[in-house]
Amino acid sequence: QQSSLRCCCATAPPPGSMAAEQQAERRSERLAKKQRTDEPEAATEPVVAGAEAGVMVAEAPGAEQQLAQTDEAEEEPGITRLERLCAPPAHQGAGLGKADLTALVDHGIHCVETIAFMPLRKLMDVKGIGEQKAQKIMASARQLVPMRMVSAAEMLQMRRNMIQLTTGASQLDALLGGGIETGQITEIFGEFRCGKTQICHTLCVACQMPIENGGGESKALYIDTEGTFRPERLVSIAQRFGLNEEDVLENVTYARAYNAEHQEKLLNEVGGVFCESRYALLVVDSCTGLFRTDYQGRNELADRQQALNRFLRKVQGIANEHGVAVVLTNQVQATPGGPPGQGPAVAPIGGHVIAHASQTRLYLRKGKGENRVCKVWDSPSVPEGEAMFAISTGGIVDAEK
Repeated sequence: QQSSLRCCCATAPPPGSMAAEQQAERRSERLAKKQRTDEPEAATEPVVAGAEAGVMVAEAPGAEQQLAQTDEAEEEPGITRLERLCAPPAHQGAGLGKADLTALVDHGIHCVETIAFMPLRKLMDVKGIGEQKAQKIMASARQLVPMRMVSAAEMLQMRRNMIQLTTGASQLDALLGGGIETGQITEIFGEFRCGKTQICHTLCVACQMPIENGGGESKALYIDTEGTFRPERLVSIAQRFGLNEEDVLENVTYARAYNAEHQEKLLNEVGGVFCESRYALLVVDSCTGLFRTDYQGRNELADRQQALNRFLRKVQGIANEHGVAVVLTNQVQATPGGPPGQGPAVAPIGGHVIAHASQTRLYLRKGKGENRVCKVWDSPSVPEGEAMFAISTGGIVDAEK
């Protein structure tokens, strides 16, 4: 499950920007550089003038080894490892020891980005970290992960370089302005059998495709709370996109959550997994189902909302630190007073807590036959609108007219 695969994950973003956008810009520069490097190599004969027949140039193996090392370096996660904090303060470190690193990992902190984005008082909750040491660690983290102001022009350029993941349906991608954004939380809600889980399965395969084809050249992690994950669906979707079935399955990490506390605990493990390999997609299907059953009645409503708020804050932290696209599915509840003849209206679970946490909210409803309708419920970047799509054996496709 830890096999490497290149993707668009990111390093530290400045405030107001996304980690995935910076990585996308660096990624495009590496691809252009690689293309320039590959062209002269293909045109160069690996022989030396006057050499005996069959004798290869000595530099050829070295060039292959150098290229392999470059590819391996690109496959490493784009994060700042905690070991950097062991350096002395003169070298942007905090002079930490092995016991301090172990305490940080046990607390769910797996990279320097996590420290840079967290409040100082939360860092002091780590065992063995007092106020003075916490200030040293935070100062080092802010140096290793610079957070600066940027102009609107720079932000626009980063937005243009941001990688988006295709949903598999061109009409739906057009509605979303290109696809699911990386570094953001996208909430998908609707009734049962409207396509929420099918979109998640399609994204798990699509994110492994090349960037120019709407993918992220990366892995996906799927947290299943309702027992609806089906790996055989990944196989059929991989066949549609012409991808190797075994590779697709190996590059999707799966975890089943059994209660709300376990669901929140899994996020701490997700941070460690994302630090070991390249990921560009985190799916939680669904994010509210277990909270809905573990907290019942009005007496536990406040506790449920607080627990859900903590979970969503951790999810947003993962999106910021690793630049991954986060897709959350959400259940709905019926509300009286719907339009006459159309039955009761529905509203997403979670209230204002999940409404404020999600950057883009999509509402799905059933159409005729296998067709479904997606409506942009809320988004800071795309206008409200609707698009038709269909569910097929190959995942999400364009609806038949």
